[in-house]
Amino acid sequence: MTDPLDDLASYNRNAWDHQVEAGQRWTQPVSCETIARARAGEWEVVLTPTRPVPKSWLGDLRETQVLCLASGGGQQVPVLAAAGAQVTVLDNSPRQLEQDLFVAEREGLKIRTVLGDMRDLSHWGDESFDLIFHPCSNCFVPEIKNVWEESFRVLKCGGALLAGFLKPISFVFDENEVARGNLVVRHALPYSDESHLRPDEIEKLRQDGEPLMFSHSLEDLLGGQLQAGLQLVDLYEDRDESEPMSRYFSPYLATRSIKPQPHV
Repeated sequence: MTDPLDDLASYNRNAWDHQVEAGQRWTQPVSCETIARARAGEWEVVLTPTRPVPKSWLGDLRETQVLCLASGGGQQVPVLAAAGAQVTVLDNSPRQLEQDLFVAEREGLKIRTVLGDMRDLSHWGDESFDLIFHPCSNCFVPEIKNVWEESFRVLKCGGALLAGFLKPISFVFDENEVARGNLVVRHALPYSDESHLRPDEIEKLRQDGEPLMFSHSLEDLLGGQLQAGLQLVDLYEDRDESEPMSRYFSPYLATRSIKPQPHV
């Protein structure tokens, strides 16, 4: 019997490949000028739509082993590489990885790309990375326990996980009404496109090549990191003024968590 999660991964892989073809916002490679500035020490990256990650969260990137987790698209990955990091990117979409390789080849950057699911980091052994950079992409998998457990495993002691999230409250509203600028409560949480949308709405998602999305509770988003053994040390909120929800609240959250040193 086929694993339904494999079917989901396959569907979302094809959907994100389609998003690249459509030129979606998070699939457009950065410019030559952006890379030149990054090489000169003037750079920024985002975990959420608009607010740059504090430089203090990233530290000195030179020779730092960085895993960009579900972070393809030719944007954050090449900037981190141009800033001096040794970058590996894992993503579920071949076309998103191609965007990173496009910038790498254009700019002479060294980037390793790996096709895979964010919940499975078995490509790497324990304590392989100094930093994991994980933007708002966990809303494309139905559960995130493995994301935190695997991140903890492959992080070196003292290493950091930087993660972005879409807050669960964002999923209670009717997406059709949100597109019109109205916040109309429709969905109970936890949310899933597969279980909460009508058949005609799911069919439209498929026709439009949109990936399937899922909400996660704050208990899973934050508490799940703690249960995996990480220590939450900082966070911030973000909003995107182009989105109707951001007129009323900050839909996005970013966290910095540390894998603690072992007790002596």
